[in-house]
Amino acid sequence: MAVLNGADLPIGRHEHGGNIHRHRNQERDQPMLDFSANLNPLGPPAWLRSAINCHLQLLGHYPDPDCTELVRAVSNRYRVDRELIVPGNGSTELLHLVPRIVSVRRALLPVPCYIDYIDVLEKNSIEVEFIDTAADGYRVSPGQIAAKIQGNDLVVFGNPVNPSGAFLEDQAIMDLAQKHPDTLFVIDEAFHDFIEPFTTVGGTLANIITLNSLTKFFSIPGLRVGFGIFPEPYCLKIRELLPQWSVNTLAQIIAARAVNDQAYAADTKSLCAMLREQLRGALGGFEGIEALDSHANYLLLRLSGGLSGQWLYQELLQEGIIIRRCGNYRGLGDAYVRVAVRTETENRRLVEALRKVIGGPANRSQRQKKRAAAIMFQGTSSNAGKSILSAALCRILYQDGYKVCPFKAQNMSLNSHVTVDGGEMGRAQVVQAQAAKLEPDWRMNPILLKPNSDTGSQVIVNGRPVRNMDVRQYHAFKDEAWKAVVASFDELRDAYEVIVMEGAGSPGEVNLKSHDIVNMKMARYAGAPVLLVGDIDRGGVYAAFAGIMDVLEEWERELIAGFIVNKFRGDESLLADAHRFIREHTGRDVLGVVPYISDMSIPQEDSVSLREGFYRDRGTGADQVEIVVVDIPHIANFTDIDPLYFEPDVNIRFVSDPSLFGRPDCVIIPGSKNVAGDLRFLSDRGCDRAIIDYYRAGGTIVGICGGYQMLGKLIADPYRIETSDGSIRGLGLLAVDTVMARDKTLIKRRGTHIESGRQIVGYEIHHGKTVGSLTPVLEFEGGETCGCRNDDGSVWGAYLHGIFDEDTFRRWFVDGLRRTKGLAPLGESGTTYNVDRSLDELADLVRSRVDIGRIYRLLNLER
Repeated sequence: MAVLNGADLPIGRHEHGGNIHRHRNQERDQPMLDFSANLNPLGPPAWLRSAINCHLQLLGHYPDPDCTELVRAVSNRYRVDRELIVPGNGSTELLHLVPRIVSVRRALLPVPCYIDYIDVLEKNSIEVEFIDTAADGYRVSPGQIAAKIQGNDLVVFGNPVNPSGAFLEDQAIMDLAQKHPDTLFVIDEAFHDFIEPFTTVGGTLANIITLNSLTKFFSIPGLRVGFGIFPEPYCLKIRELLPQWSVNTLAQIIAARAVNDQAYAADTKSLCAMLREQLRGALGGFEGIEALDSHANYLLLRLSGGLSGQWLYQELLQEGIIIRRCGNYRGLGDAYVRVAVRTETENRRLVEALRKVIGGPANRSQRQKKRAAAIMFQGTSSNAGKSILSAALCRILYQDGYKVCPFKAQNMSLNSHVTVDGGEMGRAQVVQAQAAKLEPDWRMNPILLKPNSDTGSQVIVNGRPVRNMDVRQYHAFKDEAWKAVVASFDELRDAYEVIVMEGAGSPGEVNLKSHDIVNMKMARYAGAPVLLVGDIDRGGVYAAFAGIMDVLEEWERELIAGFIVNKFRGDESLLADAHRFIREHTGRDVLGVVPYISDMSIPQEDSVSLREGFYRDRGTGADQVEIVVVDIPHIANFTDIDPLYFEPDVNIRFVSDPSLFGRPDCVIIPGSKNVAGDLRFLSDRGCDRAIIDYYRAGGTIVGICGGYQMLGKLIADPYRIETSDGSIRGLGLLAVDTVMARDKTLIKRRGTHIESGRQIVGYEIHHGKTVGSLTPVLEFEGGETCGCRNDDGSVWGAYLHGIFDEDTFRRWFVDGLRRTKGLAPLGESGTTYNVDRSLDELADLVRSRVDIGRIYRLLNLER
């Protein structure tokens, strides 16, 4: 096994944890996980990057030498006289100056302890007497210290102790100091805030000095800022020794704001305690590892059974994990290591790595099943291309022999599909399931939101409608929604080798982030690297990449693995400078440039593609028929039109202005999530009159699902599902009435178009039942009928979504329009609507334009 950067050498006498730089030149697609540095698992405050960006202009000026705002903030938060507060370039700077401001005979050090205490005292030729705390479980004992004090001593220890995490109550320290007024106590409170945020023993007695590090609690060690609380005359002496401008401008600004962030402190205290106990419990299952009790954000591990700290360090480096060897802690040795408490996902990775290198845990009869790899596509906006790229990767992985499954935690779309078991899910995940050669399963999209007003949606959970909710109601429901999401994801992860995930909208939408369950929260839960997709066709793609990275929190940025430019037209070589800028600005590469795709018969995700012109009017040629689709505000399942759109002899126009109806060969009224609202829209616009005039002039009109209901005379709504007064009149073109039902019909169908005898397949998604005495349109297996038509067949409708998917029926329908127009039918020479073939073409295209090898490495897969 290869050894990484001197990992075979024992730890140096003065070597600390946290030296991530030593291992940065290793070729790894996943960054090293540093369990050797004890930083807040919450990561830095969410506002950190914004605060730095906001104050960058101040770098053109010298820092405030008095750290005025920082001192004021610390004084207010810790309730300490500001005259006693001395900021420093990290508390280490202050520690190294302490021997120069005191006059003591000797120092007492409970060990093991932070190694710099010994280093500082020895450099200043101060005699040290060590107090072994092993018998007390590496806890500081006031009795042991008191027994050693002779007067004019210096006592130095951390509270909590580094490396053991043992904690001594503040009152016990003050009692000890009060009993020995001629002994000076230096208490290192570097990790004190993890236990009792914003409290200190500093400033309580004339013989207590505290050193307080802000960088560990706020996870900003690179900024180097801390403070000490020094009684007079020590505060005056140490100020004389400190250089001017010891604390830089940004460090002062960030630290002053940080100590006022009480919400962050409260979250840290509860989260760290929970994660620490979780990790300690998981480590307790391994033979040869004992995790000692700790109050801090780290655990001291005692090794036995032939395990050594050096060996474990080397083995875990091979797994991309750095731990703290304890061979240079006095009183410990190579039988100990220390690990930080990190996030739940990172802690799980440590446990899995330990399981790999030493086996176990002992209380498990067999090793845990390998979890499926996961990757997520997120976008700079809606309709950036994440759905189609997810489908492409699903097909690529399927072609390469992997058992792959798509997943989107929450989808907002009026394009939905019915699964075999009668569940409802978004169409985008249906296409991705097709790409993976899977039967669609609502677990692939456990939450579906179907907007039915400007502020509300029908909420579908686990394939079934729950109820209509407005935004605030849905936010209150999010905890329940999240439970459904993770349950579905966990089940799929156990059943497949790879999960290809899709986000929603953009992770940079700061107004939505606090309620997110589909973007970064889901990626973190899955441990999935994120590829950010941008639509260059709409412009501003590189600004979007850079801007989104700037508004992400640090843990979110760490999940971003690269960018993909989508919908490009032109010479890719012209993008080189932009890609170089993005690399320098974000530290991430552009992994591919995908051209604009317009000629593949792949259903679109939602109405955004409709509004942005995907279904463009291509102009009606002499040998084509023209179909107008009525563009209603709550259009649903408009992908019913896709098979017609891709026929070479059909031109589709979406129209919402009655003056633009013209004289098409057919008008289709599509599905609607709010039939009553869309009928009012047609009336307000004058579209209802245009449709009726078109019918009277001999036109052909088709209604699908909600459009079918609109063609009737009356829609009764006894449960007020869509109306406030209980009913609304339809267009009156079919002699049928509809009664809205409380329960939704969700069913897959197979049968025959009665007039043509052609086979049809599809699914029904609707509230209500439509009745009348007209001739039915469809007959399903089992004898049920659906839909109706007028006497001459010029107006007909049915509930079946996907009715045009079958080639033979679609060609019969189009050829009928051709005959009416005086054109010869094309019959079987018409283009076959073949989604599967298009998915293969899509996969080939994406393979040629995206660094698939890099994606496989992110997934830890072999090609």
